[in-house]
Amino acid sequence: MTNRGSTRASQMTGSQAKGAAALLAWYEAMGVDEAIGDAPVDRFAAPEQSAESPAKSRATRTESRATRAESGAPSAITAAIPASIKSAANPASLEATGTLAELEALVAQFEGCALKRTAKTTCFSRGSEDARIMLIGEAPGRDEDLQGKPFVGRAGKLLDRMLAAIGLSDETVYITNTIYWRPPGNRTPTPQEIGACAPFLSRQIELVQPDVLVLLGGAAAKSILGVSEGIMRLRGKWKIHKSGDRDIPTLATLHPAYLLRTPEAKRYAWRDLLAVKSRLEETKK
Repeated sequence: MTNRGSTRASQMTGSQAKGAAALLAWYEAMGVDEAIGDAPVDRFAAPEQSAESPAKSRATRTESRATRAESGAPSAITAAIPASIKSAANPASLEATGTLAELEALVAQFEGCALKRTAKTTCFSRGSEDARIMLIGEAPGRDEDLQGKPFVGRAGKLLDRMLAAIGLSDETVYITNTIYWRPPGNRTPTPQEIGACAPFLSRQIELVQPDVLVLLGGAAAKSILGVSEGIMRLRGKWKIHKSGDRDIPTLATLHPAYLLRTPEAKRYAWRDLLAVKSRLEETKK
């Protein structure tokens, strides 16, 4: 069987091959590590021209707008909003979810975050629903997107070892992220993307009812606490997160991915872990 990629490569000129190699190198540097669609799309191809004359086309569009205005039909933008957004993002719908399983199903139906279109899976949570400690990170990465669970890659394995050092495991913690879908190339999620998932995360905290919240990294800390300070200023300081009628002791600490890049910072994370362990012992049920 002929290898199509090899055939195409052999048909390239030297300059074309160099250009393609440079483009692939740039994609890799930008964090693009997988294809989104099954078929390639030529973004540089000229759009197909309408068979109508420009004058007729303008007249048709004008007539269409007038007809929609008279009939009260929604505009194209309004009509494009999926029904799942209108219902799933409704506070009443969120309040009606009495279990984490129901909330997860609601998140799976949600179409209000564009990241869902490029992600392979929804990473809702892992750990125990009865946990006394809830950890919140920033966003799923490549391994998380493949497995459908948060913190299962290199950073997740380090997090597991950190938690084990103070006697915690998947049976005693609950882990999630500020968003449920992987940003392409592991880029930082935008405020709009975090905001789209925020109502679900808020309800998630209410349903778990943890004794302690631990925020992993600056993005999660800023999002949950509503502050602008950097993580080195925030870490190690107990704050309060209001969840329904509860005030939850909350501690920000360094993200495990940062600790992989900066091993010398592990001493700060260890101090934070000891503070979490002490607080859990103080509030033991």
